[in-house]
Amino acid sequence: MTVRAAVAAAVLARFFVMGDGRLALVNAHTDARVDVQYRRADGTYDEAALAKIRRAFRSKGDDGEGRASLRLIEVLSSLQQSSGVRPLTLMSGYRSPDYNDGLIANGKRAASGSLHTEGLAADVAFPRKMLRPLWMKLRAMDCCGAGYYAKEGFLHVDVGRPRFWEPQTSRVEEHLSAENALLFARTEFDRYAVGEPLVVTLHAMTLPPVRVERRVQFSGAHAELEGADPCVEVRELAGHVMLSPLDAPGRGRMVLTTCEPRVGQTPRTIETNTVEVR
Repeated sequence: MTVRAAVAAAVLARFFVMGDGRLALVNAHTDARVDVQYRRADGTYDEAALAKIRRAFRSKGDDGEGRASLRLIEVLSSLQQSSGVRPLTLMSGYRSPDYNDGLIANGKRAASGSLHTEGLAADVAFPRKMLRPLWMKLRAMDCCGAGYYAKEGFLHVDVGRPRFWEPQTSRVEEHLSAENALLFARTEFDRYAVGEPLVVTLHAMTLPPVRVERRVQFSGAHAELEGADPCVEVRELAGHVMLSPLDAPGRGRMVLTTCEPRVGQTPRTIETNTVEVR
């Protein structure tokens, strides 16, 4: 295999969980509809198609820009491919932080620090006979957050920590992410080529800023965040840091160490998803 072919093969499988590159959905509250091929045959992403998906993710009455991460879009495409349901019916997609706070103030079941506010979560309706089998499938994939809402007729799907729940075990009213208690990290992709830079984003940050040591553990070795200071400061929701290109293959989770003093319940270490460099 030539170098060019090897790179192309890597690009075609950027994530461990991927659909067929198409997504059709309808927003149940705004009637926004989209049916697009968001990933090209060469593995690159069509930004215009992604923009249409993200626009359809907006909540009713929330006029801000919609958000949906590539990782979430691939998971939804995978669910669509396996279920055969077209279009998917989106019960809740992106919520701006202000919109989400308004839901809580009005007594709705929504968590502060919800992954919906970062474009990492979607509530998707399915025919009731499919709900539990699809929920079990998501659980077995160990890729995502999976909530089973049988009475309401939808699944909550997110690309945060792998976990699962039903309404009685969701603990949504406890606001578990307060003071950075559930802080986690995700890389832009799952697979990278040697020498390719990485973007690492901190999620579920409810009490900024968070300061992270430059040295990052990965696959028995160390990598470094870009910057001159011993600690890199992340000040905003879904803030990201750049990791210098890795010069050797490896597979594992990247472990970031936070700097003292740590605000609130900020953990000492933060793990990413599993990353493969080849």
